[in-house]
Amino acid sequence: MGDRTGGASNTGVTGTLLSSDTSEAETTALAPFGRALVRAAERNPRILGLTADLGRYTDMHVFAERFPERFIQVGMAEQNLLGVAAGLARTGFIPFAATYCVFATRRAYDFFAIGAALARANVKVVAGLPGLTTGYGGTHQGIEDLALMRALPNVVVIDPCDATELEQTVAIIADYNGPVYLRLLRGQVPVVLDSASYRFELGKAKLLREGSDVALISTGLMTARALEAATRLAKSGIKAAVLHVSTLKPFDSQAVLSLLENVRNVVTVENHIITGGLGSAVAEVVAEVGLRIRLKRIGITDCFCASGSIPYLVKRYRLDPESIAAAARTVLGAAEGN
Repeated sequence: MGDRTGGASNTGVTGTLLSSDTSEAETTALAPFGRALVRAAERNPRILGLTADLGRYTDMHVFAERFPERFIQVGMAEQNLLGVAAGLARTGFIPFAATYCVFATRRAYDFFAIGAALARANVKVVAGLPGLTTGYGGTHQGIEDLALMRALPNVVVIDPCDATELEQTVAIIADYNGPVYLRLLRGQVPVVLDSASYRFELGKAKLLREGSDVALISTGLMTARALEAATRLAKSGIKAAVLHVSTLKPFDSQAVLSLLENVRNVVTVENHIITGGLGSAVAEVVAEVGLRIRLKRIGITDCFCASGSIPYLVKRYRLDPESIAAAARTVLGAAEGN
């Protein structure tokens, strides 16, 4: 699955503020999105790669080097990027349009909503720098993109855990006919899931760890931190289940309800604001069926985040494994008090 390196090296052309956080990773894979897209394009000549002057910052340059005749550089014009992608899709191509998620959502939302979502165009938006994966502050931190894209009809929304899932996801959405919003991990990307046993399925959540005391429901890169939190909790005798929800839409309600029927203490974990994303989706599902749970949402609260290093920001906004474990203990403490 692409080039792999041991340790937590963060080499590349962009520097750590624009690369995936590999501080806790034992193994990484280089540019898994770009390499997976090349493999998909080798099978399907209708696949095109587009970007808005961000080829090397979204790993689209890997595709451009392999298929220069199928690569389109639109310049710093994100609305045009999605408009062109929608037009290409209407003529039978399968465009993968890569930019930062703040530009794909805040800046070009209407273009995607009308050109892709409303028209059910076969456009794949690949969104870099999701949540707190950059230290460049509120202008570049895409902390509300999942909420925005979940709100659009006809759109599939995916937040992969790691390099393994990202590569598998690219192959599947290349064959899926319809608009997709895919969060991107780029550069040296951590490998968390075993490629020999894990299989991404569109719209399906995966129970990665069983537990009877508390349920950690996570998405995206936060799943690795949820697994670490579960390990820490186990040391104090707390059995934490970890349910990884990589597809935010369509949402796997059945997997969530099946877990929460038996485990009523719940912590949702997301690299996103706590409004409109994973935590909201879980709350909606349990409210609709009248299931009583104790819920704590881990994510970014109602604020734009500061600038700084990724490790600093992760701790400041309590997205680290210890904060997840502390939230689980709080939920369990509330349960014992009743």
